[in-house]
Amino acid sequence: MHTSYKPVLSVACINGFLLKLIAILTMLIDHIGAVLYPDQMIFRYIGRIAFPIFVFLIVEGFYHTRNIRKYELRLLVFAFISEIPYDLAFNDAVLEFQSQNVFFTLFLGLLMMDLMKKVKEQHWKSILILVIFVVAAALLKTDYDAGGILLVYFFYRFRSQPIITYAALGGISLFIFGPVECWSLLAVIPLLLYNGERGFRQDGKIYGGRADGAGAVFIKYLFYVFYPAHLLILHFLSMNMQSRLSW
Repeated sequence: MHTSYKPVLSVACINGFLLKLIAILTMLIDHIGAVLYPDQMIFRYIGRIAFPIFVFLIVEGFYHTRNIRKYELRLLVFAFISEIPYDLAFNDAVLEFQSQNVFFTLFLGLLMMDLMKKVKEQHWKSILILVIFVVAAALLKTDYDAGGILLVYFFYRFRSQPIITYAALGGISLFIFGPVECWSLLAVIPLLLYNGERGFRQDGKIYGGRADGAGAVFIKYLFYVFYPAHLLILHFLSMNMQSRLSW
C-alpha cells in the first residue's frame, strides 16, 4: 500500500525523524505552558505547530505501515495508557471525561482512513464515513475533536495537493479551533521541507522506517512513550510548584 511522498520543495531537507522531533518538542513547549505557565501565551503559540505535524505523520504512517491492524491497536492501547496522565496533567484528576487525549483523535483518524481506503472511489461513502467520525470525535470529546478529524481527512484526501491541505489547515484553525490556532500555520514551514524519507541516516542505514534493530524500535515508540511520560512529569512538577506557593 506504500505510496511515495513527493517533496514540495527541491530544497527539502527534513526527514520523518526530524519532523517527529519538531512535533514532540513543540508539543512539550505547549504542555509546559498549559500546565506550568498558563498565563504565558508564547508557549501555546509555539505549541500550535505540533498537531498539524502529527496529523501529517499519521497520514504518512498510514501509507507506509505494513500492518494497519497493529498500527491501529498500538494507537488505541496508548490512548488508554495516556488517559490518566492526560487527566492528571490538565484536570488534576485521575479520570474525567470532559476531554480525551490526542491518541484517541489520531486513532479515529487512522481508522477513518482505513475505512475510506476500503470504499475507494465511492465518494458518497467516504463522506458518510467522514461525518460518522467527525460526530464520534465530537461526542467523545477527543483532543481537537471534530476539527482534528477534518484535518486528518484533508491531509489524507489531498495528500498530493499541499496548497489545498494548507488552506484547509488555515480555515479549520480560524473557524473551528479559534484565532489562537492560526499559529498552527507555522507548521507549514517544516512540512514544506519534508523530503519524504522515513527515518534518519546513520552509517548509511535508515532507522525508523523499515530497518531492524534497536534504533528502529526506539524511533517507532518514541512518541508513544514520551506522551504519557511527559504528562506525568508535568503533573508532578505542577504539584511541586503549588506546594511551594502554599508555604
